[in-house]
Amino acid sequence: MNQARKIMAFFFLTVITELWETLLERRPLLVYAATWTTFVAATVAAASVAPEVAFVWALTSSPYAGGCGGGAIRILLDAPPGEIICVPAELFGHTGVDFLVPTVLAAAVVAAAAYVVRVVGLWEAEDNSS
Repeated sequence: MNQARKIMAFFFLTVITELWETLLERRPLLVYAATWTTFVAATVAAASVAPEVAFVWALTSSPYAGGCGGGAIRILLDAPPGEIICVPAELFGHTGVDFLVPTVLAAAVVAAAAYVVRVVGLWEAEDNSS
């Protein structure tokens, strides 16, 4: 059974390699577009995840990061410095804004990336007839 899997994997990789080479020969513009699409998608992913990672990292590295226990969430107060209260977790939930804001921000990042690509002039003609 293990030998059959190796043969199938080799066959699959061979077919994928042949298709890729054919695609490169016949449709270089498609490969170019797919490359830029992948680049923009990676940029959007990094821009979307980075603030969340920074926020979680800041919370977990805080000296006040200890939990309250019993399904409660610890909240720091500004009034007396270092004052901490524990609030029941049921008071916090998802809202419609939780879906809307990341979607709008992701669209803004995609629009900015497209604008950068246009400003850089990646689709300008190679020859300048001036």
